[in-house]
Amino acid sequence: MLYVGLLCCVLLRVLVVRGTQLSFKLPDKEEQCFYEELEKGVKFWINFHVLDGGNLDVDWSVTDPLNGLVYEKKRAEHGGLFHNTTMKGVYTICFSNAFSTFTDKTVYFNIQVGEEEPLLDTMSRATALTQMESTCASIHEFLRIVSDSQMWQRQREAQDRLKAEHLLERVTYWSIGESILLFVIGFGQLMVLKSFFADKKGCVATST
Repeated sequence: MLYVGLLCCVLLRVLVVRGTQLSFKLPDKEEQCFYEELEKGVKFWINFHVLDGGNLDVDWSVTDPLNGLVYEKKRAEHGGLFHNTTMKGVYTICFSNAFSTFTDKTVYFNIQVGEEEPLLDTMSRATALTQMESTCASIHEFLRIVSDSQMWQRQREAQDRLKAEHLLERVTYWSIGESILLFVIGFGQLMVLKSFFADKKGCVATST
């Protein structure tokens, strides 16, 4: 029961930070934006990675509720931003593939809002922790490491899955091409052999 209580305490603290992550397809010559309503003085962290398509780069920017530019970068393969909001309102995160003429991009996007509070009130002061508090803090730290590792694994899994799908597509097209080529070669050989017999028949008829 002691460990159950410690785990519940840790999970309640973990839920203080709100996060969203997704992978989406960004067509060529298009821009896609996401909107997040935030309070003033809230910290948020953005991370993205281009998983597939072309040179693996996109333009991205972040604007505040007054449409003021918070951050912007061109032709980025991956990137991150840590920002503390200065006003309340809707913040806009945009990813653009307008510079690409025919290549779609697949983008992994992650945003975390809020700052993790101290696990225990005593941790914010220079006091010795009890054994229970130390155990609770250790479990909390392990869970944070596991959460970061899972996020990284999901990103790698999405990237590897896209590579596997492209490999399967290429192997399929190669197999179809080989089948067509074998059919053409076989048909050509059949026509050549048929022409040999046709010439022999013509020769016999002329000699007779």
